[in-house]
Order: sequence, then structure tokens, then C-alpha cells
Amino acid sequence: METDAGPPPPADDEDEPGEILVVTLGPDQAGERLDKVLAQGAAALSRARIQALMAEGRVSLAGEALRDPSAKARPGDYEIAVPPPAPAEPAAEDIPLVVLFEDAHLIVVDKPAGMAVHPAPGSETGTLVNALLAHCGDSLSGVGGVARPGIVHRIDKDTSGIVVAAKTDAAHQGLSALFARHDIERVYVAFTRGAPHPARGTIEARIARSTHDRKKMAVVRSGGREAVTHYRVERAFGPEDKPLAARVACRLETGRTHQIRVHLASKGAPCLGDPVYGSGPPAQAVREAIARAGLKRQALHAAVLGFVHPVTGETLRFESTLPADMAALEKLLGAL
Repeated sequence: METDAGPPPPADDEDEPGEILVVTLGPDQAGERLDKVLAQGAAALSRARIQALMAEGRVSLAGEALRDPSAKARPGDYEIAVPPPAPAEPAAEDIPLVVLFEDAHLIVVDKPAGMAVHPAPGSETGTLVNALLAHCGDSLSGVGGVARPGIVHRIDKDTSGIVVAAKTDAAHQGLSALFARHDIERVYVAFTRGAPHPARGTIEARIARSTHDRKKMAVVRSGGREAVTHYRVERAFGPEDKPLAARVACRLETGRTHQIRVHLASKGAPCLGDPVYGSGPPAQAVREAIARAGLKRQALHAAVLGFVHPVTGETLRFESTLPADMAALEKLLGAL
């Protein structure tokens, strides 16, 4: 992600937390204009910068994102997530791409695991943006900004699968509107520890950044952002009464950072190989299958992407088969 507006911080993807500033407002400041008092409390940030961060959902109180700069301040500890500085301008890199579709307006690619979608601290080169700049030249949409040209949505660096990028501003705005309306078909395939119960269902659990680890997301009871994942167990592996693992199809209704990984973990069935949300080792036989398959990342693949072309009106739908590591894992799990 797994985002729904443009330019997002989109879907099921990593959003570098950068620096977290905490501004404490007392009862004497209650009722004042929020952006004004926050700027007074955060000397390093201008009022205009505070407003921009609020528009991106980066200002929160008790886990609730605050987007209205003119709102009245309330007492409490406000968190301001200041993103790290973006690289000045990504360089074009001649990196091979698996192109599923391309026209004058957009390009659809099958991203391998291990490739970040856009440059960020620790992944300044070798990203999808670097590859697209070489492949598309100057035709990528500028709506996403200097560091994210053409990027409408994202998936995690170590999640494989289908990503669409815009080559024109009109396509970018149209695709962003589709994501905002949840009018995009997005299906992911995950292999999980055990199997979620029941075998088919919908997970409706709000997601916010974890208060314990700012690099993680977490299910929260209040605040955060609405997140909806429809899932179906396609195949269970191991004993019928207590599966050791499962192949699960997840259809996104919303697209929040790490949504599928967080939601499946909340059901007690995290993605196999997930170093962040794994929460406990799988059975020995499953661990052996993971090692033999060469899986060194979360077993999550963006398998289907469907939408109406925002410029031509053509109905498009793309499917991607499982990459080698997940295909090998499925075969080995099938022998359990």
C-alpha cells in the first residue's frame, strides 16, 4: 500500500516518519487558532509549514489527525511528524522494468520485491522513480513533486506486484480521484502464519502510527484513519482443524500504510516472513519451507489492479503471477 488520495502517502507502503516534534498546549491556550499556537510552540516551523503538514495528516492529538488549521486548540500533547528532507532530484537509472501497459498517459509495471517506489533515506537510488525517469524521460507527471514524479500510490519496498504511475497531470489527478473514491480494484495475495478465522470476512479496524514505535502502524480504537480489508482464505496448509499456514486473498477498500500487514496481524495471522508485524515464529515445518523457498521478506504480492483509464475511459485490469520466492513457498507448503 497499500492510499487513497493524490498524491497520497499511498497504499500499503512505507511512509518515513522523519522527526517527531511534540508541542504541549496548556489550558491557557485553549480556544486559540490551532496553527498559530503550534507555530509558536515549534520554533523551527513556520505557520505556513504547520498548515502544509496538517493538510498531509501529519499533525495529531491523541492519535487523531488534525487537518483544519483554523480549528480551536485544545490542551494536550500535539505530535507533528516532520518528514525527512527529500533528495533534491532523483537521477534517471537504466533499471529494467516489467511493463504491463503503457500509453501516452500512464504506465503500469510489475515491481519486484526489494525495490522502493520512490527515493527516501536509505533508498536514494535503485527505486521505481529512478527507473521510470530513465524509461519515460520528462513525461512523468509533476503532481507528485520532485522526489515522487508520477507516483499515484505505493506498495512497500519488500512487497512485489503491480503499480500504476502517471505520465501526465490529467492522468495523475484522475487516478488520484479513483483512489479517493475507492473505485480501484486491488487484490493482494498473502501467505500467513496459521489462517485467519473465519475463512472469509471483512476487517474494519482504524489504523494509526504506533505510539510505541513510530516506524510501525497499529490498530487503534479511536483516532487514526478508517481502514477496510476484505479477505478470503484460498487455501489452508497443514492440519484441517489447525492450519499451519494459508494463502489469503485480500481486497482493499481503503489503502493505508501497511494496511494488509497490520490487519492480518490483528487477526492473529501475520504475513509469513514479515519482520515488523510477524509477532512470533511459525511452526518448524513452515520455517523450513520459508528457508527452502528463499523468502527473505513478507509474503505479500499485489496481484490484481483494475481501474477505468482516467483519460480514455477504457476499462483496464492487470494480473501478476506470484514471483519465484512466493511460488516456491506455496509449493512447499502444499506438501505439509
